[in-house]
Amino acid sequence: MDAPQGRDIVEAGWHAVREDGRVQDELLHAAYQEPRLRPLFPWTGMGELHFSRCTEARWTWDIPYIQPARGGGYWVSGPLRHESVGPAATAEETVAMVVARLPPGCGPAFVGTPDELAAHEAAASALHGGSASQP
Repeated sequence: MDAPQGRDIVEAGWHAVREDGRVQDELLHAAYQEPRLRPLFPWTGMGELHFSRCTEARWTWDIPYIQPARGGGYWVSGPLRHESVGPAATAEETVAMVVARLPPGCGPAFVGTPDELAAHEAAASALHGGSASQP
């Protein structure tokens, strides 16, 4: 992440998610307090809380997401729509389920689109002799 600019963009994303009111406050608080989720770009859709490795739409879909469960609690799905992780009773348990399934080397959000992130990662991998690298 481009130090101050990237942090500012991600922080603005967290602020926007808080303000849009689609996600329960206790879940947002638990996710924001988690050091491995806070530097990712948050976004919402249909009452779901998503996390992206980049700051611009269309965002990445390689991190599980959280949705409210019928009757209370939460459900962790993904990263793809047809994949399901399972239920969790508390916000903290839910966040832990997402963190346990973060992609290897998942670091601060990259300032840009998923395509720009992929190009950056490919260039970094080529520079380091084919080893995976994070922005």
